[in-house]
Amino acid sequence: MELYDTVRLLVDLPGEGLKAGAVGAVVHVFERPNVAYEVEFTDPDGRTIAQVPLTVDQAQSVASPS
Repeated sequence: MELYDTVRLLVDLPGEGLKAGAVGAVVHVFERPNVAYEVEFTDPDGRTIAQVPLTVDQAQSVASPS
């Protein structure tokens, strides 16, 4: 995954009010100590619901239609 990629959450994060399947955007990529991604989730009006760090096993890239 890269900066600004659209990703789908693979796990529930009840403390953040997020369920598996939520879609967000990568806003930062951490390289150390392990690869991780800061992902922003928004509501339909574009307001931020949550911005959380996720490990590679908690999110997957959403392929854009060709």
